[in-house]
Amino acid sequence: MAEIVVQNVRKTFGDFVAVSDSSFTVQDGEFFVLLGPSGCGKTTTLRMIAGLEVPTSGQIFLDGAEVSQTRPSERDIAFVFQMFALYPHMNVRKNIAYPLVSQGLSRAVVRAKVDEVAQILGIDHILDNPVSGLSGGDRQRVALGRAIVRNPKAFMMDEPLGALDAEFRESMAEELRSLHDRMGATTVYVTHDQLEAMQMGDKIIVMNHGVIEQFGTPQEIYDYPASLFVADFIGSPSMNFLPFQGTVRKGATQVLIDKHTIAIPELLEDADGELILGVRPEHVFLTKNSGLPAKVIATEYLGTSQIVTLETAKSEIKARIDADQCADTGGTVQLEFHSPAISIFNEASGRALQFDRGLMAG
Repeated sequence: MAEIVVQNVRKTFGDFVAVSDSSFTVQDGEFFVLLGPSGCGKTTTLRMIAGLEVPTSGQIFLDGAEVSQTRPSERDIAFVFQMFALYPHMNVRKNIAYPLVSQGLSRAVVRAKVDEVAQILGIDHILDNPVSGLSGGDRQRVALGRAIVRNPKAFMMDEPLGALDAEFRESMAEELRSLHDRMGATTVYVTHDQLEAMQMGDKIIVMNHGVIEQFGTPQEIYDYPASLFVADFIGSPSMNFLPFQGTVRKGATQVLIDKHTIAIPELLEDADGELILGVRPEHVFLTKNSGLPAKVIATEYLGTSQIVTLETAKSEIKARIDADQCADTGGTVQLEFHSPAISIFNEASGRALQFDRGLMAG
């Protein structure tokens, strides 16, 4: 397996910028996720790493070697597609064996490697079956088998679970992550599903309109979004936003919204104009004490918790509270926020302001 380094890579199609000057490093053995909505540039980035697209500018390094202009066949990368891309006239064994047969390996070596991979994937009992009669989950396992059988330097996976039924997606995601860990693989994985990305990734890049909005661990991206886009895209429900206008100076530990003082981590920069306070639903608390006034609009019961939709003077927000906590529709409550988890964004730039969160860690 190998480290992958992407340096200032840009890809344009005529006047359209698909990927704008992206730089990041995928560590050896890392499960690395490219996340974002359709058209954000994540698949184009993946295809450039694999060699299926040539960068307009910039460099890509694989295992220390510069490969930006190298043919895909010379990069020793396995690609797993969303639509499986199996050979319908071959059975399972022949599909998995195809890369090895193409390399001219002996029949005995091919058979041994296919048997080993099939056992790892739990499909050794269907090796002689035609692929046309397989379930979606088994077809994806066959596609994975064909990718891993030759032990490549890295795996590129373009929404490999996207064609599966919802009931199979979660179990296949667990299987795929477990397989990655057993092999010590370097994997770059593309998805538009933020829950899938959070479940599987060691590191995540969030992309939007060809630009990397944020790069970090799942927890870093969820807890401290770097932009309004990331805050809105990550989380279900997404982060709540309360707009306010004013000037906040470096060192401030509170802001005023709708005549209510809200504690914040210590601000490390000055900010003024149109600002937006962001807070996750699980960090919103309903109280009977003094707080931000709100009206309960609706409740959604989720078993162990409930999502409460509330209307404030500034915006509609959601709170995730215990299932047994009372929240009567039409009633009035006060809201308090978990201050260390608060973010503030500049509305014009969409950028998150910087805080010293260590001061409020307790």
